Amino acid sequence: MKLNKTDIINLLPHREPMLLIDELKDINKLKSATAVVFVKKDSFYVNGHFPENPVMPGVLIVEAFGQAAAALTAHGINKKEYENKLVFLMSIEKARFRNPVIPDCTLELKIEAVRSHGKVWKYKGEAFVGEKRMADAQWSATIVDKNN
Repeated sequence: MKLNKTDIINLLPHREPMLLIDELKDINKLKSATAVVFVKKDSFYVNGHFPENPVMPGVLIVEAFGQAAAALTAHGINKKEYENKLVFLMSIEKARFRNPVIPDCTLELKIEAVRSHGKVWKYKGEAFVGEKRMADAQWSATIVDKNN
């Protein structure tokens, strides 16, 4: 199964320019998936980070991990249970940035839901360009009511 950008927009509250993931594929319901980020020359951060040597900021790689996890979770749970909910990052652990992610590449985020306890979920992920590992992290997120 694969979700395209429109499917992701229907699951997440994020919108351009902050919607970073373009696809979600290899979905194993509530367990794992691979998110795809097309890192482009005209991505909003390229002109300022850094003008002569553009790289995708590490904080945006972490944000993409979080969006991928939110999409995996939103896609997997009952739609009525997810209505009027948001997923917020709670913590980021062991984030490592191993290689710079430069424009004109496809970044693949392999994520896994490690465990859930009520509304709190723990995830881990690795980011790749081709076979080269670019980053990895662990993080926690929670599902909350939109109006709180």
